[in-house]
Amino acid sequence: MNASIAADTAAVTAVLDRLTAAWNAGDGAAYGAEFTADATYITYVGTLYVGGAEIGSAHQALFGSFLKGTRLACEIVGIRFTGPDTALVVTRGDVHKGRPGKLGKIQTYTLVRQADGDWKVAAFQNTKHKALMEAISFRAQPATKPATRPAA
Repeated sequence: MNASIAADTAAVTAVLDRLTAAWNAGDGAAYGAEFTADATYITYVGTLYVGGAEIGSAHQALFGSFLKGTRLACEIVGIRFTGPDTALVVTRGDVHKGRPGKLGKIQTYTLVRQADGDWKVAAFQNTKHKALMEAISFRAQPATKPATRPAA
């Protein structure tokens, strides 16, 4: 890995680390600050938020209610740079209280390098992994099973 890619990988990883820290602190403003002004954020229930400010304020409301005291667990599955200023990141994650359990959601982040060199999240998609439905699908139609899959 060349030095530029290593530095960009570290910078992208740092964004995800800051998102996790902001979530764990219950800080919606800091969470929203990691997104672009026009970012799209799709929750696993299908809610669409647009822009870092809206993402941050919505999360602050959530942190003050049913997500109060929760922690975010995140494991990077892969980072792929599709250009010098764009990164696609796939993670496994979940929200928990106490000890983290199974990481039951799969997320896709699209990050873009800003004019000042900082990386921000431009798009986020969160999907609940439904292992039973996936297994039924693969059994019914084996040709739909991916050749390689990260461990669940």
